[in-house]
Amino acid sequence: MKCGYCGHEFSQEEGITGCGKCGKPMKCRMVRCPRCYYENPPELTVVKKIKEILTKNDKH
Repeated sequence: MKCGYCGHEFSQEEGITGCGKCGKPMKCRMVRCPRCYYENPPELTVVKKIKEILTKNDKH
């Protein structure tokens, strides 16, 4: 995913989830950028699948 604030690209797993800063530690789905800590919405499953397909095609 790409941070909407600083442009840093990172995987959703690298992002910070459930940090508890907003008061909703278990219900919050936002993903904080590991570089600037900006809260980004989670990447849609459709977008993840398209990225997987594109990276597989680039390797061939």
